[in-house]
Amino acid sequence: MTKSNIILLVVLCLLFLPTSVFAQTSIVSGVVSDEKGVPIPGATVRLVDAFLGDVTDEKGAYTISGLKQGLTKVRITCLGYKPHEMEMNLRANAQATHHFVLQEDIMSLEAVTVTGKSVIQEIEEKAFNVAVVDAKALHGTSLDLAHALDRTSGVRVREAGGVGSQMSFSINGFRGNQVRMFIDGIPMDNLGSAFQLNNIPVGMAERIEVYKGVVPISLGADALGGAVNIVTNTYEKSHLDVSYSYGSFNTHRTIVNAIYVAPESGFTVQLNAFQNYSDNNYKMMGVDVADINTGAYNRDQTVERFHDTYHNETIIVKAGLVNKPFADQLLIGATLGQKYQEIQTGARVETVFGKWHRKGTIIMPSLKYVKNDLFTKGLNVRLNANYNAGMEQNIDTVNRRYNWFGQYKEYAVPGGERSYSLYKFRDNVGITMANVEYRVAHHSVALSNTFNTFNRKGEDELNPENDEFDEPRKNQKNILGLGYTYERESWNASVFMKEYFQRNEFTKVTEQEGYNQYEYNNTTSTFNSMGYGAALSWFVYDNLQLKASYEKSYRLPESNELFGDMINLDANIDLKPEHSHNYNLGASLWVTVNPDNRLNFNAGGFYRYAKDFIRARFSSNQVKIIMDNLGSVTNLGIDGEMRYEYKDVLNIGANITYQNLRNNTQYEPGYITESPVYRDRIPNEPYLFGNGNATYTFHDLWDKGHRLNLGYNLLYVHGFYLYWPSQGSDKLDIPAQVSHDLTLTYILNDKLQLTAECRNLTNKKLYDNFSLQKPGRSFTGKITYNIF
Repeated sequence: MTKSNIILLVVLCLLFLPTSVFAQTSIVSGVVSDEKGVPIPGATVRLVDAFLGDVTDEKGAYTISGLKQGLTKVRITCLGYKPHEMEMNLRANAQATHHFVLQEDIMSLEAVTVTGKSVIQEIEEKAFNVAVVDAKALHGTSLDLAHALDRTSGVRVREAGGVGSQMSFSINGFRGNQVRMFIDGIPMDNLGSAFQLNNIPVGMAERIEVYKGVVPISLGADALGGAVNIVTNTYEKSHLDVSYSYGSFNTHRTIVNAIYVAPESGFTVQLNAFQNYSDNNYKMMGVDVADINTGAYNRDQTVERFHDTYHNETIIVKAGLVNKPFADQLLIGATLGQKYQEIQTGARVETVFGKWHRKGTIIMPSLKYVKNDLFTKGLNVRLNANYNAGMEQNIDTVNRRYNWFGQYKEYAVPGGERSYSLYKFRDNVGITMANVEYRVAHHSVALSNTFNTFNRKGEDELNPENDEFDEPRKNQKNILGLGYTYERESWNASVFMKEYFQRNEFTKVTEQEGYNQYEYNNTTSTFNSMGYGAALSWFVYDNLQLKASYEKSYRLPESNELFGDMINLDANIDLKPEHSHNYNLGASLWVTVNPDNRLNFNAGGFYRYAKDFIRARFSSNQVKIIMDNLGSVTNLGIDGEMRYEYKDVLNIGANITYQNLRNNTQYEPGYITESPVYRDRIPNEPYLFGNGNATYTFHDLWDKGHRLNLGYNLLYVHGFYLYWPSQGSDKLDIPAQVSHDLTLTYILNDKLQLTAECRNLTNKKLYDNFSLQKPGRSFTGKITYNIF
């Protein structure tokens, strides 16, 4: 951390330091219902003079913790009901129960007065350009988090194959590490390849927040194009649910969510466990294959993947105290997991492997501390820390050459399919993240700091004397953020700044005069710069919101980009940080035609101007990919979404995204005149895509309380080029793709759900990175049981 960082941190901490002692806090809970005693979900229960409150769940229940002793006023609101206020006199360090009854207000519905808001609505109405996926609505499906997000406007998830394959996440054209991932506000940077979005089941999440272009400082990210925050399930009382699914290609998925809460002592234990297994032996169509023995060329073959088995098992355990005077949450935990992955292809479908595989583990202890109103009212503190000492091993010891028929030619000399390796390494990644926020009246000031450290250590028993394994591969980065927010009933504004710092240690190889003479020098490089931004939200009317935001953002190169990932990504220690000017405009409109019919429209425009843009390209041998800087890139686009709801029976939605990502580098090294690809569209990047979906629910089917949900999802991706459009007559374009998914979920009661799914119903060829095919038609069955 730089001296300026330390000085700023100390000064701000002194400003936040109050003089009062620990406050004695209380908890109040209860149920909100209508005049007939029916629970009201989605009602907002909020303290009038403080930033504390809750939104009732499906049973109308709420819980508010961290309340101070004495007289306080509570306001309860919900769409279609008259607001209700009452005063409560709370005792110190006590638990109280208060139930509320709301009266219907038909006039408020006719006037489209939005009063009660869900947590999702409150997040979406913030000044930042954010979309929220209600993961609870997808718990009945077998989707993972990546495919759940793939249905969001502006978002594309691209994979190299089936279950567990390498994936890339894109928001408005910025992809991969340009988009940062978080779980409960904690960066996922150090979780390793055994823990990525496409092997985490959607059943673990309560909601998923997608920030486009501008990222709040609370997430402490060096994101170039946005961030995703996965909010996991929370339960106020003891809970246990289990789900299992089985599908095509011998795919098995299991999820267990459990929590124990001791209401009197505040002791709690949380457990989340999941596993994925798949043979991934789906068929690929239109593949050209050369006979390994005769060399005969066979065009447009249908072949089956034969070396692509993947499985992973993960358990997350946390234990500690909640709702205590000294801590709202004090949890110590660990994430433990393992994975096994067979490598079927290289960066392109033409490269085939038959024995190369990889395995890895996660061993990550963690600490979480949360306290609202620390020392004084309005001072909120959050601290997270974890360290991953997990291991990964690259196993490539069979000297064979394979083709897609499964034929191979073996060579007598020692070697491997790619590198002849038993390389075992630990990335030793640690993260510490702290947030301090002080709220008073309509003002809030926030300070955040995220520190990452990386140190790869490895060895290869096949090459024990290789000095390369002793070369330093170290990385440290720190992001310090300071922000101010002003909030009113109809508008709010935020301004913030971030300081970015990175230090890399590596060995630099320089060629000396003479043939094949090299010099090796341990080298250190540093980077330090400042970013800033602002966001504004204005409710023109109760049902019409306008947004605008801007950020000058930086994205520091990741350790895998600098040092390689030991599979298909080559190292590039010369990568420079990329930075971008991100502009966003947005509008949201809510229309309640009558109590049964509701419409919602969201539209946004964005412009990005990025320098030293980091993008993937083929390495010189066309076998691996390598990350490289592109001088300048612009991206101008729009995305929009429309949704219609009829009662709680029908829900129909559609979204579309257009992004015009262009090379703005006018001159390149080696070219005297203008670059031949100046203003070309960036290749291997979809520029027009969208989703459509519909859900219909049959209530009280065959028996009271039974429900049948029929769901449909459409994916459309317009055709795009694999290579620069201006170079060559054959760009090997990816054709337009259309995919249809069907889901049927039968809910017998609050405890049991049965689901049947069909993905890619018409068995179309679907592509992603560099024309690698994804699975064809597949079927899945799933059972979910809530034990208590």
